Amino acid sequence: MENQTMVFTTVLIAMLCFLFGCTSVTVDQVRHQQSELHQGDSIVVIGRRTGSDYETEPDLISCIGSALSQANTALNVIAESDFVDKLYPWFEARTAPVHVRDLNRLLSYEKISKIIDDFKVQYIVWVDGNTEKTRSSGSISCGLSPTGGACFGFGTWDTKSEYEATIWDYKSRQLVGKISSVADGTSYMPAIVIPIPIIAPVQRHACKTMAKQLSDFFTIN
Repeated sequence: MENQTMVFTTVLIAMLCFLFGCTSVTVDQVRHQQSELHQGDSIVVIGRRTGSDYETEPDLISCIGSALSQANTALNVIAESDFVDKLYPWFEARTAPVHVRDLNRLLSYEKISKIIDDFKVQYIVWVDGNTEKTRSSGSISCGLSPTGGACFGFGTWDTKSEYEATIWDYKSRQLVGKISSVADGTSYMPAIVIPIPIIAPVQRHACKTMAKQLSDFFTIN
């Protein structure tokens, strides 16, 4: 009976992987000091931008901000779009700081410091990384006939999301800690007449896991 249960569990996991795509997530956290929030303090999550060739996906940053607000409703999380628009053009790709420590350079401008103060920002969460396809295999062929068209075959591809969030105390100008998230997943594309993509939600898992870690990172007084 025990062996039958193990076999059933293995088959069930395999079926779920096939139906929804398989994803594994690894998270690491480093804390340099306590991170406390007081009534009225805010957090902003922003992504790295470097010219036109590198950008941490805005939808990932938006996802982390939303998930962080849902995970801890006591946190006041400023939307990246509101923050960046208010500080235009200092966080555009051509002028944005490359590293979180470069924020000190921007804060030397009184106008920028005042805007951030108006937001009542206590912590800036700086996210660097991206999601990319790492491997693909299989093939799908499509053809036309007098009775119509059809596709046959099977394809798979692996996707990897790798992100690092640096938590920076705006008021003390100190690095508080870092959280890294690595998510790997395999997606499938079976084709019997029509292709049916079965996508592993790698980026979404990385977002939710990182948001949960960030939520636990802060102490609210």
